[in-house]
Amino acid sequence: MAYIQFDKVNKFFGNNHVLKDISLEVNQGELVTFLGPSGCGKSTLLRCLAGLEKVTSGVINLNGVNITDLAPQKREIGMVFQAYSLFPNLTVEQNIAFGLHILHMDKKTIREKVHQVLAIVGLAEKLKCYPRQLSGGQQQRVALARSIVMEPKVLLLDEPLSAIDALLRRNLQIEIRRIQRELKITTLFVTHDQDEAIVMSDRIHLFNMGVIEQSGKSMELYAHPKTRFTATFIGNYNIVKSQEFGGLTGDTYACDVVAIRPEIIEISKVQPQGEATYCLKGEVCSHIPHGNIIRYTVACGDVLLNVDRLFDSSLLPQDHDIVYLSIKKENVLELN
Repeated sequence: MAYIQFDKVNKFFGNNHVLKDISLEVNQGELVTFLGPSGCGKSTLLRCLAGLEKVTSGVINLNGVNITDLAPQKREIGMVFQAYSLFPNLTVEQNIAFGLHILHMDKKTIREKVHQVLAIVGLAEKLKCYPRQLSGGQQQRVALARSIVMEPKVLLLDEPLSAIDALLRRNLQIEIRRIQRELKITTLFVTHDQDEAIVMSDRIHLFNMGVIEQSGKSMELYAHPKTRFTATFIGNYNIVKSQEFGGLTGDTYACDVVAIRPEIIEISKVQPQGEATYCLKGEVCSHIPHGNIIRYTVACGDVLLNVDRLFDSSLLPQDHDIVYLSIKKENVLELN
């Protein structure tokens, strides 16, 4: 039996049907991500699990127990939000210990638990500091420590890194994943950032307008999208009408559109050979650097294709150059 079960969960806000018959399972010890654009229902489902929102219909089970109508404080669930919500007049130690004092634990046990969790999040030297003396990333780790010190059955993370700069965000992604694995704590993570979801998750549920569009492991969703929405939200696929693409290749497709990842397209000034490969002739419209990647936009007739190539010291195509694109037939995905 799964550790967390959502069974046909619906949530209305007035006439707005936010969650539509959501059914999914989470295994114990997994880090599962709810991914999707703003307003798709991912945070609402997280809040329903925490008891902060009441479901309109459906059942939520935690470790075999129906918690659908259980009070939030009785669910043993920890939650970290985008806002750190630390007490500004309390030290790091006092912030983390706050919940333990509410449980009337003895001072020695509280001190031991606080020191232990500070070591886990790498902030042992900040014990006596106040929140104003910490960086944004350090404050977020204190908020994380404050939740895990309570030893919750489930940890919920609602876009906790969205207000942090890009470099620190990448470091915290790795830290959170390390802590989650070290503690083996079942974690549900909400984000709208596809890269963040791919880096951190054991499994992803992609939400779209109140339903789950596709579920699976990170690379499964990235490499094998089943719908047009998945392909456009994860991986920056080229989405081309099948009829237009067939006009370039001479093949026919039993679908509405085809999807092609930019990074699997080879670009060359020399016409390549290969029976299992489409070879398309085109003109470079533009090229834009993205870090160590150069993204080319190539016009093949009326079809524009994005092509990603690693930047290196070799001669690279320039705007208006005539080039050849090679695409393995197996990498052209048919979508409806």
